[in-house]
Amino acid sequence: MNAVDRVNPKWFTSSYSNGNGNCVQAARGAPGAVPVRDSKDTTGPVLTFTTHAWNTFLTTLKNDEPS
Repeated sequence: MNAVDRVNPKWFTSSYSNGNGNCVQAARGAPGAVPVRDSKDTTGPVLTFTTHAWNTFLTTLKNDEPS
């Protein structure tokens, strides 16, 4: 992620979070990358995934949802 993205990232809470405080946030605006953090520790570490890896992860979650 470049310096501009770290200063003012566009964080959003994952739609897979269930509202019990165990939430994951991702940010938009980093070309080719998806930064991810724990919503309980917004000043803590940020994991950065390639967009391909992130999309694969989301597809796997969607396919594993109970019917």
